[in-house]
Amino acid sequence: MYRGTPDILTVSQLNRYVKSILDGDPNLQEVFLSGEISNFTNHYRSGHLYFSLKDSKSAIKAVMFASAARRLRFAPKDGMQVIVRGRAALYEQGGQYQFYVEEMQPEGLGALNLAFEQLKEKLAKEGLFQAERKRPLPQYPQRIGVITSPTGAAVQDILQILARRWPVAEVVFCPVLVQGDGAAPQIAEAIRRFNACHAADVLIVGRGGGSMEDLWAFNEEAVARAVAASEIPVVSAVGHETDFTICDFAADLRAPTPSAAAELVTPEISEEALQLAALHAGLHDRIRLLVRAGQDRLAQLTGTRVMRDPAELIETRRLAADHLSARFAHAAKERLSNAETELADFAGRLDAMSPLKVLRRGYAVVTKSGAAVRKIETLFPGDRIAVLLSGGKAECKVVSVEKEAQHGESNDI
Repeated sequence: MYRGTPDILTVSQLNRYVKSILDGDPNLQEVFLSGEISNFTNHYRSGHLYFSLKDSKSAIKAVMFASAARRLRFAPKDGMQVIVRGRAALYEQGGQYQFYVEEMQPEGLGALNLAFEQLKEKLAKEGLFQAERKRPLPQYPQRIGVITSPTGAAVQDILQILARRWPVAEVVFCPVLVQGDGAAPQIAEAIRRFNACHAADVLIVGRGGGSMEDLWAFNEEAVARAVAASEIPVVSAVGHETDFTICDFAADLRAPTPSAAAELVTPEISEEALQLAALHAGLHDRIRLLVRAGQDRLAQLTGTRVMRDPAELIETRRLAADHLSARFAHAAKERLSNAETELADFAGRLDAMSPLKVLRRGYAVVTKSGAAVRKIETLFPGDRIAVLLSGGKAECKVVSVEKEAQHGESNDI
């Protein structure tokens, strides 16, 4: 089968040999590769990204380690056309030929632009940019917070305008980095600290102009969420009028420049002084008119007959009261006399109908067991009866009962 004694390799030896060939080829150490992402997996625990790059005919497995993945400005996903820089090598343990990615950017649209659009879409879906979330700025702020670089021109412009327009306000300045890797965490933390201490009535967050890379800290998710969560109204003032950042969308108000932000958060003290003077003059005129009206009314009252001779009015009122009292007394007396006459008449009629008056004429009232005896048929010999006469009562016993017979005849019982 074999001529001579062949060199027999182990799998590990073969993989190591092929790996050494690939690692030793300078043409494979820095390769720019274009392809479409497929089978994308984000290993969240380690931070490594695993995927394949393919074109219409071929595919190659690829990996991007966490150290490189952390530098990405956008989120890779399946179907995305990208350009990557890296090296081709062999994963010796599995014998897999793959591409190790150091950098990645979307093909066509820049990485920063794509990252901007991705984050903007994500936060918009969460409702962070809705108008209902926007808080109104205070009309007369007492403390104004400023979050920006201590060395840029923006802070000088802001402070000068605040001092000119509204010098009565206290300015609380919080210096931060506004570009570079540490800028976004510092800006977000400054916003949170202002809220925790209630250190301002309104916040200006911003910086001067620059490239998209220079302004990128204001496109970071941490800054956008801190702005949206702030209970203190936030004015975003990043770059120039044509520059837009995620911070602008999350803020309660976007100012085209830092100088404009200082004007938007403050009233003009000279204009307020003029308005105050106008209000003071109007109030003075109103008080003067009220005093004049009161004086006129007083003069009118003092000119009346009552004010000239109040005793005459009192005497007139006293005579009227006496006359009214006399009328009341006469009416009461007349009413009482009429009542007495009516009572006497009623008593006479009542007396005429009294049973006692009938008794005085010689009649008697007979009762049996407390009930009046109205008919002879209710009495029987031996019954006990009471006879009520004028002046007294007699207790009697019925010895006999004689009914009145028809035609004048009588029947004895």
